[in-house]
Amino acid sequence: MIRLAPADTPVTLDRRIQGQFAEHLGRCIYEGIWVGRDSEIANKNGIRTDVVQALRHIQVPLVRWPGGCFADEYHWLKGVGPERQPMVNTHWGGVVEPNEFGTHEYFDLVNQLDAEAYICGNVGSGTVAEMHDWVEYMTLDSTAPMAELRKHHGREQPWKLEWFGVGNESWGCGGNMLPLHYANLYRQYQTYVRQYGPERVARIACGPNAEDYEWTEVLMARAGGHMDGLSLHYYTLPTTDWSAKGVATGFDEYGWYETLRQTRRMDELVTAHSRIMDRHDPHKRVALVIDEWGTWYDVEEGTNPGFLYQQNTQRDAMVAAINLNIFHRHADRVRMTNIAQMVNVLQSMILTDGASMITTPTYHVFDLYRDHQDAEYVPTPSGALGPDGELTVSRKGDDWTISAANTSLGRELPAEFELPRGVGELLRAQLLGSDAPDSHNTFDQPDAVSLTDLAVRVDGGRVSFTLPPHAVATVRVRLG
Repeated sequence: MIRLAPADTPVTLDRRIQGQFAEHLGRCIYEGIWVGRDSEIANKNGIRTDVVQALRHIQVPLVRWPGGCFADEYHWLKGVGPERQPMVNTHWGGVVEPNEFGTHEYFDLVNQLDAEAYICGNVGSGTVAEMHDWVEYMTLDSTAPMAELRKHHGREQPWKLEWFGVGNESWGCGGNMLPLHYANLYRQYQTYVRQYGPERVARIACGPNAEDYEWTEVLMARAGGHMDGLSLHYYTLPTTDWSAKGVATGFDEYGWYETLRQTRRMDELVTAHSRIMDRHDPHKRVALVIDEWGTWYDVEEGTNPGFLYQQNTQRDAMVAAINLNIFHRHADRVRMTNIAQMVNVLQSMILTDGASMITTPTYHVFDLYRDHQDAEYVPTPSGALGPDGELTVSRKGDDWTISAANTSLGRELPAEFELPRGVGELLRAQLLGSDAPDSHNTFDQPDAVSLTDLAVRVDGGRVSFTLPPHAVATVRVRLG
């Protein structure tokens, strides 16, 4: 029996923990999101209607764009106005990037999603002036040159830009910089991310790759006072070998458990980086932003290796649940994350094939967890559900949400909770289960892995249910 009670010091589970990431990579933007205004695929202003509807259902809070590695070779002026200037996407397949989807189209997307904007600027191959002009173009309401250019391109009012990332992976594809060099550049570049409107644009510095603790130490010491967030990137590779990452489907029992073990490293990384940040920022003003996370496997056979297209199974759903639970446990510091990526790339929410669209098991986990957005975290003892259990509990007033996962491949997991008062109403009880650990949705069988009803027993203030092997569930109740 797990007894639930509100925290003595409440912590909010920021809705941005369920943020998304859309890079100009493979078929994420083109076909996945953008089909053009003349497409026979249903669209609004060139943006796929079916994809927007699916993402609105899981209440996407924000979308990071345009990269990723692509951000540090992206020159925004090529993607605005009636005559776009193509470029070569050197990072991802060497294909021609037409720049049909640019600043105006991106803000239309986040507007259709009712989401916030998180733009990543070009430090690696860009200039301070280029970044300054882009911020002016997006957010300034005056007769200054860039604001006038925006109006000339059909947008009279400035957009609301909530978040701006100053470079991406500056330790790698964004410039192969050393931490002190980037810290100095960050201080310079962020100066020109001006506040033109009534609301300040929050600045996110490029943080470390996985366990690079030196990077965090240097950035917080040298530039912590100039940032609102510090990013962290960590991907789950079953093999930890970038040259042979492992398969997305057809894995064995070892492949299941090793993937989950590598996923749980996220807790170690967040804990260690947070400890460094605490020394420099004891009041936790600066957020730890995990703006790239998820599984990374070998691409599907017959696809462009630079497009990073992979299938998405019940194992990926479990990876998503584990990560979200970790982020929730650290919600005093982790206030935004962005899974990689939203459509057709890596651990995506959605897969498309021409006019067809399917949702993935990972999508359904985000559906199960949307009730936690902006809720008050309810602490539970470490390992409360045993070694096979994963758990998040939160509340909004008298509405309490329990999300639990069973990582075992062969054992059922009983779960029993005692709430502070009797339950007046069962609001939600859904299960994401599967016939096999590598079950996945296809365009022939789009609902092979989908949400079903979960049997829940309610007795006064006690709520209990049983999770099948490799399953995730959410139960939401309203106290009487």
